[in-house]
Amino acid sequence: MIELQQLRKCYGGGKARGGAKAGGGVQALDGLTLQVPAGSLYGLLGPNGAGKTTALRILCTLLAPDSGSVRVGGVDALAEPRAVRRLLGYVAQEVAIDKILTGRELLQLQGDLYHLQASARNQRIGELIELLGMAEWIDRRCGGYSGGMRRRLDLAAGLLHRPQVLVLDEPTVGLDIESRAAIWGVLRQLRDGGTTVLLSSHYLEEVDALADHLAIIEAGKVIAEGAPSALKAALGGDRVTLRVREFSDADEAERVRRLLHTCAGVRQVVVNQAQGFSLNLVIEHDGVIEQLRRQLAEADLPVFALAQSRPSLDDVYLQATGRTLMDAELAVAGSRDPKAERKASM
Repeated sequence: MIELQQLRKCYGGGKARGGAKAGGGVQALDGLTLQVPAGSLYGLLGPNGAGKTTALRILCTLLAPDSGSVRVGGVDALAEPRAVRRLLGYVAQEVAIDKILTGRELLQLQGDLYHLQASARNQRIGELIELLGMAEWIDRRCGGYSGGMRRRLDLAAGLLHRPQVLVLDEPTVGLDIESRAAIWGVLRQLRDGGTTVLLSSHYLEEVDALADHLAIIEAGKVIAEGAPSALKAALGGDRVTLRVREFSDADEAERVRRLLHTCAGVRQVVVNQAQGFSLNLVIEHDGVIEQLRRQLAEADLPVFALAQSRPSLDDVYLQATGRTLMDAELAVAGSRDPKAERKASM
């Protein structure tokens, strides 16, 4: 249903062509390629700044790529943007709602913008009010809505014209547990009804719970993709997080990392700075635990804390990038250029 091929986008410093980065610019997409099957619920997972929003804006014809191709339902989005827009519903990350109108009035206005007949429009609004549980507050002014109410109303606006493809950018960011669960339920219903749903998120549990398939995006390209269960099973072992003392420093953590690499049955050892220089690793079987405890004790580095768990999507990300998603978020936050960000948002 959705085909993105070799998308490249650079903000500032000129366009990026032929794979070369434009000087002085921010490379948002670097050859991103993605295929989303019809009728699936597909997740894009990655830290803020990975290129997810840029990819979705290009897909929805709101932004032009420097190079690459975009097809939705077999239609070339770059050549026929109006035809593609009829197929798509887009729910952006930031909710923009008129505070003076009631929720019903806003949906009526949205229906008029889609040139829906009044009877069909009102019938569809009634369906969406029931689907999203909005009956108690839909006739109040939007200025008094909570974040969860605003997000549900925004989702209703994106579904008003019965799109074949629903695109959501961080649909539950900042929401309470009840609102998040309600939106999850609606997205599953839409998928089961045949709607193709593409959502971006940096919430691991959200993508794991919802997605039939997912793609992990890092630095503007896809670095891993597949069904969540298959990606986790491919790691071939359990995840272990350990620290050798309550408060470690970078040098000691690096010493432990080198030592663990010599332990048989230990793979993918990474220092997790976000958790006080603890170490994340994958073990092939339970017997490895006692072995690594012994080797660390012999090196005068006895284990202070250790936790073992089944593989998660964070471990998949760790395997693909060499760092956790939290570390990636911190790295992006520390390297942001406010001027470049302002250009990117324009």
